[in-house]
Amino acid sequence: MAQLAPSILSADFSKLGEEVSLIEKGGAHIIHVDVMDGHFVPNISYGATVMKSLNGKTALAYDVHLMIENPHLYIEDFVTGQTEYITVHQEACRHLNRTIQQIHSLGIKAGVSINPATPVDTLVNILPYVDLVLLMSVNPGFGGQSFIEDTLDKSRQLRKIREEKGYSFLIQMDGGISLENLEAVLTAGVDIVVVGSAIFKTPDIVKTTQEFVEKLIKWD
Repeated sequence: MAQLAPSILSADFSKLGEEVSLIEKGGAHIIHVDVMDGHFVPNISYGATVMKSLNGKTALAYDVHLMIENPHLYIEDFVTGQTEYITVHQEACRHLNRTIQQIHSLGIKAGVSINPATPVDTLVNILPYVDLVLLMSVNPGFGGQSFIEDTLDKSRQLRKIREEKGYSFLIQMDGGISLENLEAVLTAGVDIVVVGSAIFKTPDIVKTTQEFVEKLIKWD
């Protein structure tokens, strides 16, 4: 079954622990942690301290998405007993293979992400070594943007490569995903669905999370 990874970028940070408890109650599978530095993307979010404030307050693992320059300098800051994935951007890494090796050396699953304008072909040489490929379906930096339909073709490309080469990486998609377009996303082969505003900006976070999970179960 595909997994649901709510992005806490869209949560109310004045009650972050409470809202994480709500998505956990609703059946979310993992917490998506968006980290922005104001350089690689035109926004600043939060750092490892905010993420670590959730340590021990949730059973959900962390799925860390570093939208930052020179990510290799900060990877260790996000390693905790609850960190499952750390994903870096192909566009931000001069030595991508080395950075992926660094993440693995810390006992964490490694992911690579690409922006909407970056072709899947740029990942060909790194795909054998990653556990996750994150496709941005909006231009990174801000929540609440409209879904970019062309990203579905990228997921189909990746699924085909994975099948032909026998790779094991998971496909994740992030940006503009809602209950309305969820089926199209799953049809394109996405394994982990990142959802922000469509969960956290609704009146009943538990109910909305449950609705997403129910759709994932039905799809499976």
